Amino acid sequence: MALPGENTKFYETPNHPYQGERIAEEGDLIGRYGLKNKEEVWRAQSELRNYRREARRLLGRVGEESSDEFIESLQRIGVLDANEALDDVLSLDVTDVLERRLQTVVYRTGLANTISQARQFVSHGHIKIGDRRVTTPSYTVEVSEENDISFDETSPLADELHPERASAQE
Repeated sequence: MALPGENTKFYETPNHPYQGERIAEEGDLIGRYGLKNKEEVWRAQSELRNYRREARRLLGRVGEESSDEFIESLQRIGVLDANEALDDVLSLDVTDVLERRLQTVVYRTGLANTISQARQFVSHGHIKIGDRRVTTPSYTVEVSEENDISFDETSPLADELHPERASAQE
């Protein structure tokens, strides 16, 4: 049990220490999404597990308005599409959660050449969302914020002639 004011874990570790298939899958996710370590994979898996748990709980209670709020919140962060329902939450994959990270969105919008470079740009403070600088690569980007992602005007990368940006335009 954690002491008051002390951080607690936001993820669950795997039950078995060595499972070759799971380790290979985690390594693939780390490489594909440029994650720092397996802890970030486990956090995304725990987040997905919580979504599924809430969906199962709401499916058990038919006709409540809280299911609409839950679906709207998942649609707002882009995990669910506009036409998907509560049943579709159970078929989500961990990649659906990882695709909504700021690091991934920066790479997918073309602000960085590689996924690792996107992580570096975010953590070094070169990326802003709207008017605020965000330095957390794991920040969950809402659909409404996607178009507001840009380089910070005080960043050297805001210059179109910066060498790191030139390779993206070629």
